Amino acid sequence: MAPMTGDGVLGGIRVADFSRVLAGPYATMMLADFGADVVKIESPTGDDTRHWRPPVDASGQATYFGSVNRNKRSVALDLTDAAGLDEARRLAASADVVIENFRPGVMERFGLSYEVVRAVNPGVVYCSITGFGAGEGAELAGYDLLVQAVGGLMSITGEPDGDPAKAGVALVDVLTGQNAVAGILLALRERDRTGRGQLVEVNLLSSLLSALTNQAASTLATGAPPRRLGNAHPSIAPYAAFRAADRELVIAVGNDRQFGALAGVLGLAPELVDDPRFASNADRVAHRAELTTLIEQRLAAASAAHWIEALSAASVPAGLVNDVAEAIAFAESLGLEPVAQTLAGAQRSRTIANPIGLSGTPAAYRTPPPSLDEHAGADWHPTPSKGPCR
Repeated sequence: MAPMTGDGVLGGIRVADFSRVLAGPYATMMLADFGADVVKIESPTGDDTRHWRPPVDASGQATYFGSVNRNKRSVALDLTDAAGLDEARRLAASADVVIENFRPGVMERFGLSYEVVRAVNPGVVYCSITGFGAGEGAELAGYDLLVQAVGGLMSITGEPDGDPAKAGVALVDVLTGQNAVAGILLALRERDRTGRGQLVEVNLLSSLLSALTNQAASTLATGAPPRRLGNAHPSIAPYAAFRAADRELVIAVGNDRQFGALAGVLGLAPELVDDPRFASNADRVAHRAELTTLIEQRLAAASAAHWIEALSAASVPAGLVNDVAEAIAFAESLGLEPVAQTLAGAQRSRTIANPIGLSGTPAAYRTPPPSLDEHAGADWHPTPSKGPCR
C-alpha cells in the first residue's frame, strides 16, 4: 500500500507512532495534517480511546479517538509476539520520526529504545513523552488529572471559597502534544543541517509548569503561591465574568482607556473613573469586590447581547460565556472554518481543524480516523526516507 502522505510541508516524512490516548496522538495528528505519513501502531485491542464511549460519531466510532487520529494509518501489532515485534522494529527502522508515550523502560524491554533504533537508523528523530520524566518520576502514572493536581493547576482553578477544580478538558496532554510537535520539528530542522537525528523528550509536568507562565513567575518572585480567584485575574480588574440580566458575559479591561470607556457605556462616567478606589489598575485590583458589585448592578438592566454590542462599539473587549456548540458557531461566524470534514466511502468524520495556518502549504484533511488494523500488510522499507547520517 502506498504511503498515505500528502504534498504538505512534511510530505515524505514517515512517523512510526507508538503513542496512545491523547498527548502523542494529538502531536502525530498535527504532523499528519501537514503531510507526514503517520503509521499508528496499536495493540490488538486498539488504542484505549477506541473504547471510551459514548459519545460516538455517525460511523459508530468513539469521538474521543476520532478527535486526534485523522489522516493516519492503523496497524495492530502484538509487541509481546515475535512476529509483531519484528514488524514494529522494521517500521521503526524505516521511520524519520518515532514517537512513544509508554512508561519509561517499556520500549527498552521491547528492543525499541532510542539507542537501539538509532543504531540501525542514525537519522531518526525519536520523541519520548512521559508524565514526569525518565528519572525519579519514571514510575509515576502520567494521567492528565494527576498532573493538573500535583502541577499546581488545580490549586489556582475554581472559586475562592470552593474546592480546587480541574480544567474542563485534558489540557496538560494537549499542551504536551504541542511541545512534542515543536521538539520534533526542531530536531528535523537540525537533521536537515547535519544529517543526524536526536532524542526529543517532553513530559506532562514540565509542560504544565511552563504553561503556568505569570502564575509561576509570581511564585518564584514572591515565594507566595497564587490562590484561586474564580474567573477573576490576579493582576487585572475588571477582567472576569459578570452576570447580565439573562446570562454571563466576560469583560476584559486591560488598560485605563478601556476602563473609562466601560464606565461610559454603563452610565457610570465620570464618577467611576474619578473614584480613588478605581483610579489605577492596581487600585481596581485592590477593590475588586466593590467594583464587581457596581458593574453587575448596571449589567442587570439589560441582556448580555445588548451589553456586548455596546461595549464592542466602545472598543471594550467583551463576549458571551459560550458553550462548546456556541463557540464553534461563533468561530464559523467569523469565517475561521473551525470544522474539518473528511470522507472515505460511507465514513464521514467531522473534527476540529488544525489551528496552524500556512499560506503556501496548509493543513489537509485526507482521511477519517482509521479503523483498527485497517492498513495491515503494508510494505515497510528498511531504510529511512530522509536524513542519512553524514
